[in-house]
Amino acid sequence: MNKLLFIAAFSLSAIAASAVDKDTTAVDTTFRFTTIKENIITPVKNQASSGTCWSFSAIGFFEAELLRMGKPEVDLSEMFVVHHSYIDKADKFVRMNGTSNFAGGGSFYDVMYTLQNYGIVPESEMSGLNYGEDKHRHGELDKLTRAYVDVIVSNPNKKLSTAWKAGFSGILDAYLGKIPTEFTVNGKKQTPFTYAQSLGLNMDDYVSLTSFTHHPFYSKFVIEIPDNWRWEESYNKGYTIAWGSDVSEKGFTRNGVAVNPEVKLTNLPGSDQARWLNISQKEMEEKIYKVKGPQPEVKVTQEVRQQSFDNFETTDDHGMVIYGTASDQNGTKYYLVKNSWGTDSKYKGIWYASESFVMHKTINIVVHKDAVPKEILKKLGVK
Repeated sequence: MNKLLFIAAFSLSAIAASAVDKDTTAVDTTFRFTTIKENIITPVKNQASSGTCWSFSAIGFFEAELLRMGKPEVDLSEMFVVHHSYIDKADKFVRMNGTSNFAGGGSFYDVMYTLQNYGIVPESEMSGLNYGEDKHRHGELDKLTRAYVDVIVSNPNKKLSTAWKAGFSGILDAYLGKIPTEFTVNGKKQTPFTYAQSLGLNMDDYVSLTSFTHHPFYSKFVIEIPDNWRWEESYNKGYTIAWGSDVSEKGFTRNGVAVNPEVKLTNLPGSDQARWLNISQKEMEEKIYKVKGPQPEVKVTQEVRQQSFDNFETTDDHGMVIYGTASDQNGTKYYLVKNSWGTDSKYKGIWYASESFVMHKTINIVVHKDAVPKEILKKLGVK
C-alpha cells in the first residue's frame, strides 16, 4: 500500500500520543466500545436545521485547543463566524457574477479566517437566534439571502447600487443579530479583536491536510469542493482534529456509529434475485448495508480514496471534531468524534468512526502543526 495514504491517518493517530487514558466502556446491544485515549472537549452543541457544521466543528476544535493549552473553558459564537462569512461570500458571489458557490455551507478555513481577520465573541454575546426560534433554523435565511444575491447579480439597474451591501447585512442582522462591537468579559471591556487576541490562538500554528493523487503529494492545492468557496489550499499529505468527512454513506448511522462495510452489490439490485423477492433497489441496499455490529470493512488504499472522490461517491458533507480513540470487542480501531447534532443520540452526541471509514471518507483535517511528524512538515515546507 502506498505509504502516502497514511499521511492524514498518521496525524489522526497522533491523538493517542498526547491524550489522557480513560478506562470507561460504552456498551451497545451490537457494538461494545472501550475508550483508549480521550482529549478534553467542550460540550456537544446543536446546529439543528442549519448548514453550519463547518462553524460548529471548527469552533469546537479551537475550544478544545484552548483546553489543551491549559486555558479556561470558553463558549464561542458560531453565528458570529456565520454572519461574517455570509457577507464575504455574498461579496465574492457578486464579484464572480454569480459563478462562485453561495449556500449555507462553508469550510474550517472560514472560522480560521474570521478569527484572524474579524476576531470572535462569546456565545452569550451573539447566539444568532433573533427570529423567534430556540434552535437554529436557517431554511428561510438561506433562501432569502440566495434570492437577494441573485437579484443583485442580475443587475436590474444596469449598475450596482451603493445600498446592496447594507441591505444584505440588514438581513443577517435581523436573523442572526448585529455583530457586537464592544462587550464585557470578566469585568474587562473587549472588542471582537481584543477578545480573540486574549485567547492566545495563533492561526499560523494550524495546517489543513488532505491526501489525493490528482495533485502532487507534499504540495498545496485547492480542494475542489463547493463549500471551499474561499479557495483555501490544503497540504497534500495527539491533538484534537477538525475533521471534514462524507456522512451520506449508509455506514454512517444516525445511532452513533460510522463504519465502512465491505459490501458487494454485484448482481443484487435490479437482478433476478431482487425481482423475484419483490424488493426495490433501495430496500435491497438497506438490507445489505444494515449495520448490526462489527463486520468486515473495506481495505482502504490510496486508489480507493481517489476513485471515490473522482466518482463523487465521497462528498464534502459534514464537519466534526476527532478527539480520541477507542476499540470494539474485536479490537478494531475507532475514532471518538464530537458531532454537532445535539445530544439526542445513542452516545449523547458522540460517534464512533472506524479507522476504515475515516481513511476512506476524509476530505481534509485541520490540526496543530505540532501534531504533524517533523519529517512530514519538512516535506510540506511548513516551519
